[in-house]
Amino acid sequence: QVQLVESGGGSVQAGGSLRLSCAVSGYSSSRYCMAWFRQAPGKEREGVALLYKNGQLTSYTDSVRGRFTISQDNAENTLYLQMNNLKPEDTAMYYCAAAARASWLPNNFDYWGQGTQVTVSS
Repeated sequence: QVQLVESGGGSVQAGGSLRLSCAVSGYSSSRYCMAWFRQAPGKEREGVALLYKNGQLTSYTDSVRGRFTISQDNAENTLYLQMNNLKPEDTAMYYCAAAARASWLPNNFDYWGQGTQVTVSS
């Protein structure tokens, strides 16, 4: 059974940092496109970062490029999102997800975690 379990969310002030983790079980995360999405109240779910091609390639949405870093630990089968210089507009529920191919479209992802809340105050 495939499971994705996020952790690491919390409340920080603007300019602070958080590291999100996503523990993967039931398959090897290196075989899939892994991604972080986020969804703020009243907004659509948006892709934040992708990790694909067996973890060799990354891609970021413009608003987080240079501040966020996606990575994975194959030995631990865990996906990470290091978030630095956080801004109030980063406030959202953050989800990890897995898909057979790289995509920014949420509908293309087969597996999802339950989400972890990130709140950034000004």
